[in-house]
Amino acid sequence: MLLTWRRWRKGRPFWGGLTAVLAGVEICALPLAPLKIMLQQGIAGIPSVLMGLVMIVMGLSAWFAPHYRGMAGVLTVLCAAAALVMSNLGGFLLGTVLGILGGSMIFAWQPAAPAEPGAPTASGDPAAPEAPAAPTPLEGDPR
Repeated sequence: MLLTWRRWRKGRPFWGGLTAVLAGVEICALPLAPLKIMLQQGIAGIPSVLMGLVMIVMGLSAWFAPHYRGMAGVLTVLCAAAALVMSNLGGFLLGTVLGILGGSMIFAWQPAAPAEPGAPTASGDPAAPEAPAAPTPLEGDPR
């Protein structure tokens, strides 16, 4: 079970997605105050909730559709930057900083290249197969 979790987590931008979700929750949570305060705030709370929801969706899409990581990362950074101006200083600056950091991690993540068969492992396992030796040049070869 733990090995399956690790394999799933390493196959996608997990930490970037988690940071983006946390930033979205931070930006969304501030305008969702008690009803009396929400009525005083008026329409100003709607962009905060919408930007927070977009950031949450982008963080989840980085987990469940990692091939869209470029779009998700850019949209997360743009929403975090827009939240700075439109939403309580971007969740009192914490949501903006988390959003830019998470979006950057999502955008920068690259899937691991598959290991070639016969390549030596990084663990130094003696049971691991050796890499094939380089071919020797032929007698008539000018190299």
